[in-house]
Amino acid sequence: MASQTTENPNANEPELERALSNRHIQLIAIGGAIGTGLFMGSGKTISVAGPSVILVYMVIGFMLYFVMRAMGELLLSRTNYRNFSDFAGDILGPWAAFFTGWTYWFCWIVTGVADVIVIASVYVAYWTPTSWPLWITAIAVIVILILLNLPSVKGFGETEFWFAMVKIVAIIALIIVGIVLIVTGFTHDYEHGTGTASLMNLFNQNGGFFGGGFMGFIMGFQIAVFAFVGIELVGTAAAETKNPEHNLPKAVNAIPVRILLFYVGSLVVLMSVVPWQNFSKDESPFVMLFQLAGLGAAAHLVNLVVLTSAMSSANSGIYSTSRMVYGLATEGDAPRIFAKLSLRKVPKNALYLSGVCLLSSIVLLVFGLDKSTGFSIVTTISSLCFMFVWTIILVSYLVYRKLRPQAHDESKFKMPLGSFMPYVVMAFFVFLLWAFTKDPDTLAGLIATPIWFALLAIGYLSLRRNPAHAKARADHEARIAEEKREAAEYLAGKARV
Repeated sequence: MASQTTENPNANEPELERALSNRHIQLIAIGGAIGTGLFMGSGKTISVAGPSVILVYMVIGFMLYFVMRAMGELLLSRTNYRNFSDFAGDILGPWAAFFTGWTYWFCWIVTGVADVIVIASVYVAYWTPTSWPLWITAIAVIVILILLNLPSVKGFGETEFWFAMVKIVAIIALIIVGIVLIVTGFTHDYEHGTGTASLMNLFNQNGGFFGGGFMGFIMGFQIAVFAFVGIELVGTAAAETKNPEHNLPKAVNAIPVRILLFYVGSLVVLMSVVPWQNFSKDESPFVMLFQLAGLGAAAHLVNLVVLTSAMSSANSGIYSTSRMVYGLATEGDAPRIFAKLSLRKVPKNALYLSGVCLLSSIVLLVFGLDKSTGFSIVTTISSLCFMFVWTIILVSYLVYRKLRPQAHDESKFKMPLGSFMPYVVMAFFVFLLWAFTKDPDTLAGLIATPIWFALLAIGYLSLRRNPAHAKARADHEARIAEEKREAAEYLAGKARV
């Protein structure tokens, strides 16, 4: 039987440093699971779907939990896996590493550009004069992000730790304030309507729990899925995590609790205090609730929180894209210059590439495209590309179970219900694709997304002609044939026993 630990082909080169501790990886996981959409976008999802948005977030979180468990088992199955692009290439073939790595890079570049635009045009602009040029703020944000990531991976972990702490404190404060208002039966006269704080507001307001109707419920999925992008970030940080066998499972297993507390808990409180039909899609529900509680500085405090949340997302994006390009470069799927590490074991050239790509946000700001339909389209494209990455993780897991049954049997972090849940989750992704067809902007994004994969296909077909890549494919096919033979022998032995 082949060893579970394969030799690192780049063993003679400097490697990423395992400097992220348990507290870093736990808070990185929280930061990945809590997006800016909760603070700003939840008003829109509530106004569209009504209280059923609670179920929307629970279903998406439930499904993505199994993606994370599949990723966790695969990452821990071999010690040389640095991220999901590595195990996709090892199990499915070099094409999978190329498509997964570059698509994940593209996902975060698009998300990072969106974050920089929102930070400059909305959050920082809230405090700056109207004459202040937005592109100056955008450049400052990008420079700050590079400076936060350049010194060391521990610096990134520490920054993300405190970014995530701000989000956690804000959500817990919202839940505590909301519970007090519910218990005291607070009566309010808000600009969008009046009401009394009560849990019954979830069921007795304008159509009840499914007040937004069936299509409102469907549209809730379409909007909410973007709030979960980045949930797989702990997989990108696996190669730089101390004691991943202990810390990675802890971070993954805590995801359901985080979703119940941060997403479901805050939404239950919000819609219990304020009847769902009184929410505005253009206003943060957090601002609304704190203002009702008599906190005059609510708008400034929540603006600071969402600014921190957007910085956290962009910080995660520039980190993950640099690591993914570094991994692609070490495997020959990107120019070798991006495989160079600094003295502090940071892939600085890959980091600079991500920073340069984020400068495209300045073009959008200068030409006023930050508030256009195109902005909605590119965020839709990002969501769809993340769904592609999540699907590759599930397909890799299914093939892994067939190719390496002994590794699966010996795993200490098995995916629960692993024989059929990957199919259920992928069927759910098909449902999400259908949901994206129900709005003109998201439909346009759905139609435009194949352009990215066509460009990738052209790039991969060019790469295939490289002799080194041809050898890698041949080696992969030979190894898979050997693993199939060993799997058959192992299963036959199990059957005899």
